[in-house]
Amino acid sequence: MLYREAGQFKTSYIADSQIFPIRQDRIIFTLFMVFAFVAVPLLGSEYWFSAILVPFLVFALAALGLNVLTGYAGQLSLGSAAFMAVGAYAAYNFQLRVEGIPIVATLLLSGGCAALVGVLFGLPSLRIKGFYLAVATLAAQFFVVWALTKFPWFSNNSSSGVISTPKIDFFGIAIDTPVRKYLFVLAVVSVLALVAKNLVRSCTGRAWMAVRDMDVAAEVIGIPLMRTKLTAFAVSSFYCGVAGALYAFCYLGSVEPDGFSLDLSFRILFMIIIGGVGSILGSFLGSAFILLLPIFLDNALPPLAALLHLPFTNATVSHIQMMVFGALIIFFLIAEPHGLARLWQIAKEKLRLWPFPH
Repeated sequence: MLYREAGQFKTSYIADSQIFPIRQDRIIFTLFMVFAFVAVPLLGSEYWFSAILVPFLVFALAALGLNVLTGYAGQLSLGSAAFMAVGAYAAYNFQLRVEGIPIVATLLLSGGCAALVGVLFGLPSLRIKGFYLAVATLAAQFFVVWALTKFPWFSNNSSSGVISTPKIDFFGIAIDTPVRKYLFVLAVVSVLALVAKNLVRSCTGRAWMAVRDMDVAAEVIGIPLMRTKLTAFAVSSFYCGVAGALYAFCYLGSVEPDGFSLDLSFRILFMIIIGGVGSILGSFLGSAFILLLPIFLDNALPPLAALLHLPFTNATVSHIQMMVFGALIIFFLIAEPHGLARLWQIAKEKLRLWPFPH
């Protein structure tokens, strides 16, 4: 990765516009995908699949959806968990009420349901923006949880609103082990991440970024604000809806409306702030950081407390985690607003082996 494009000349428009125009990028991406699909299933343990890799991929997909809306289109949202809840419960009902429906169709339909809800709550973006839009999307958070609790049809007449997801299969292959769940989630996230990377390079993505930078100027040059903003809400909610379905079917197995709380929305927001707003890679870096930091602190703080003879309890460790999260968010907002993705880019420039940096 420590290189720069040099001596690679394009002779056609197709070659110049491909998703990975640099040869080294294509080679390293291919090797990385081979490692993720082949080596990790052979080397990883069930704990890594169930507790780390699957939730990392699910939250990365949700963060990617929010990054499309906030990072590329500039529309603030605090309802990511609500759209995940819509996707989870929609997938549950499709699997329950439509006999023989493939899991891929279930994911697409659940994402479509979340997209419709996202467009509905994205309508205020046509008149308000900034903090007021964030408050408007916050209404989705409370309304969706309230609807899932008060209308028992969504949870198959469960009094508490808790649903237990049925077993799923992919073209006859049962997805019932941690390794198979990991491979299935990895395949879905990989495809959707490549789609998002292509989408932000298209005319739709350029329209999002124009609206993000200055919506008045974008409207003057002919970009339709209504269609552009609602498209961003639809795509973002679709990704969050698919993430919610994977969260329920491949990670937890049993979910409740209160599990998609405002705290989850803030966690997803922190992922894109720390990882990098307006970056596909930042969504994955932020998800890994937010997920792995508590595990690291849980394992590092008790031995440190014993070494220093400090009375650390589980509650103290939890409070320290919140303090570290808050400090990191403040640090990235002040020192590096573009997050870990920008730090990685700077590291590549400083450590580049060829051509030599000036």
